[in-house]
Amino acid sequence: MNSKITIIGAGSVGATIAYSLTKEDIASEIVLIDVNKKKVAGEVMDIEQGTCFRNPISIIAGTYEDAKDSDIVIITSGIARKPGQTRIELTKTNVEILKSITPDIVSQAPNALYIIVSNPVDIMTYVFTKVSGLKESQIIGSGTILDTARLRCGLSQHFSVAQKNIHAYVFGEHGDTSFIPWSGAYISGMKVDEYWQLMKKFEKNLEIIDKDEMLTYVQKSGGQIIANKGATFYAVSTAVCNLCNILLASDESITTVSSMMHGEYGIEDVCLSTLTLVGPNGIQGKVPMHLTDEEIMKLRKSADALKAVIAEIEI
Repeated sequence: MNSKITIIGAGSVGATIAYSLTKEDIASEIVLIDVNKKKVAGEVMDIEQGTCFRNPISIIAGTYEDAKDSDIVIITSGIARKPGQTRIELTKTNVEILKSITPDIVSQAPNALYIIVSNPVDIMTYVFTKVSGLKESQIIGSGTILDTARLRCGLSQHFSVAQKNIHAYVFGEHGDTSFIPWSGAYISGMKVDEYWQLMKKFEKNLEIIDKDEMLTYVQKSGGQIIANKGATFYAVSTAVCNLCNILLASDESITTVSSMMHGEYGIEDVCLSTLTLVGPNGIQGKVPMHLTDEEIMKLRKSADALKAVIAEIEI
């Protein structure tokens, strides 16, 4: 594809996104920017030396000026989450970092679509929406696309069924107040509990799913990975590359990204994830999924938790 993608931040996530993009025909130009010039130069050299096995692609360690005419800008900059640290605890430092870089990148790429990956991603998406001066349709928080991927992985393992047959989502904050709207969770057109009943008829020895345990798996996977290896970057990089594919495709897709709420489910002035129509023109709007009253209350609880944090930061 003849597209240009700029990545701000060459840490584990940013560098892995750059590497992952070179493994697919998503972009013809990649710009990687970081305040640590030595680190970003090393990352680019390492990635570039593996591109001889694919169609030609340009990848450079650049400056904000090199981001000019980017189709997509991916923001990963910020301090990484430490073992035992919540995403919310990162907020104040990472918000200040985001505010400092926003004028520089937006002035160079005012027409780009922006993917916010930095944590806590919902707060960062909200702040960027408020300070960038860009249209809301241009700003896409990675939101719960990773949580949704973890959910589908967990369901796939439980039911021994391909992930492509699973349509289930995680809504709300990318964090501790996220939830699974089970009323809209399907495996090959059947609700999860119905599918379990069907498998019993096929004499499959499957336990009924523990829904609370599955939510815990989704919410705590990131922390477990960080405790085991120090950082998470493979799955989120794959999720972001998939989002880039969606933004550069000819047709639109529906996915769980974080964006501003405007009265949907009775929620205003906060960014969180529900089903969203996304495509080459960015975010087109929220797709209303029928939620139970209990699920709506969980979504509002997630929104209130994020608003409480927003109230404590300076935008």
